[in-house]
Amino acid sequence: VGDIWCKCPAAMAESCEFGKTSDGRVVTKYTLCNGTMKVSIMDLGAAICSVQVPDAKGKLGEVCLGYDELTPYLDPKTNPYFGAVAGRCANRICKGRFKLDGVEYQLATNNGPNHLHGGNVGFDKLIWTMESSTPSSLVLSVVSPDGDEHYPGQVAARVTYSLPKSDTLCMDYEATTDKPTIINLTNHNYWNLADGGISSILEHEIELFADFYTPVDDTSIPSGELRAVTGAMDLRARGKIGRGIKEADNGLGYDHNYVLRGSMVYDPSGLQPVAKVYESTSGRWMAVFTDQPGVQFYTGNYLDGFPGRTGQGYEKHHGFCLETQRFPDAANWSHFSPVVLRPGEVYR
Repeated sequence: VGDIWCKCPAAMAESCEFGKTSDGRVVTKYTLCNGTMKVSIMDLGAAICSVQVPDAKGKLGEVCLGYDELTPYLDPKTNPYFGAVAGRCANRICKGRFKLDGVEYQLATNNGPNHLHGGNVGFDKLIWTMESSTPSSLVLSVVSPDGDEHYPGQVAARVTYSLPKSDTLCMDYEATTDKPTIINLTNHNYWNLADGGISSILEHEIELFADFYTPVDDTSIPSGELRAVTGAMDLRARGKIGRGIKEADNGLGYDHNYVLRGSMVYDPSGLQPVAKVYESTSGRWMAVFTDQPGVQFYTGNYLDGFPGRTGQGYEKHHGFCLETQRFPDAANWSHFSPVVLRPGEVYR
C-alpha cells in the first residue's frame, strides 16, 4: 500500500491500562502493528479487541466486533466470547460429562444441558500473563490448576499472536499438563469485513473447503455422524453467506463444525486451507489456514442488539466466526479427532 498506518515502538508492543475488573484487577491492552495492519489484544481472555486493515482503496478500517472500553467485556450479556481464547475445551461437551482412563468427570453445564467453552470461568474469563512482546508479536500464558472447572490436571497454556507479513495475522497455541486431561483451544473472533459489525454479513461471499460436517441435535451436540454436505450446508462454491441461511438449522443460521479436507486425524505437518471470504463494498478478502481438523462456522445467530463499538448495535448476523479446532464433543466420540493430552505431550 505504501502508507504507514501505525508507528511502532522500538522494542515492545504498545500497551496501556484498559480498565479494571470488579475486584480491582488491572486489564492491559496491547497493540501490534506492522506498517499495514493494526491488532489490539487484551490480557483478559487473551482476547482480540480490534483488527484494522486497509480496504481496496487503502483506507484503514475495523473488521472485527468488539469494544473500545472494558466494561461491556465484563458482562456475559454483552460479551458472547468476543475475540477470546476459548478453553480449556472449546465448543460443547454433551451434558458436561466425559470419561478418561475409566474415570467419569462432570463439568459445569453452562449452555442449556451442555458444557460450553470451558465452563462458567473458562480461559476467556482469566487474566493471562504477558511473557514477551515485540512491535508485531505478543505471547500470553495462563496456568489452570488441577480441578479448575472440574477438569483434571494442571494445564499451562500459551498463545502467540504475530503479524509476520503485511497482510497476515497468526495465532499459535500450545499447552502441557501434569495429568491426563482434555484440551481444545480456539479463537472466538467475530469478523465483518465491511465495517466491523455495523452491517449484516449475509452479503459476504464464502468458500469453505469441507466436504463433510458433523450434524447436531437440538442442543447442538453432534450425533457422531460425518455427513456429506448438501443443500444449504454445501459452501464449497463461492457464494453469499445468506444464500441458504434460511434452510440452515431451521432458519437460525450456521453454527456447525465442518470437517476440513486435509485429514480426519490431526496432522501437525502443515497448514491446510479452511475458507476464503470476500466483501465487495470494501474489496477486502480473508483467507484462513489451520493445522486443525475442523472449523466451527458460526453466523452470529445470537447477536441481539449488543451495544457495539460505535453505539450502533451488533444485531443478528452482523458477524461470523471461523473457529478452527478439534470436533465438538470429541471427548465422547472415539472416531473424532482426539482431545486427550497426557503428561510429556505438547498440545499445538
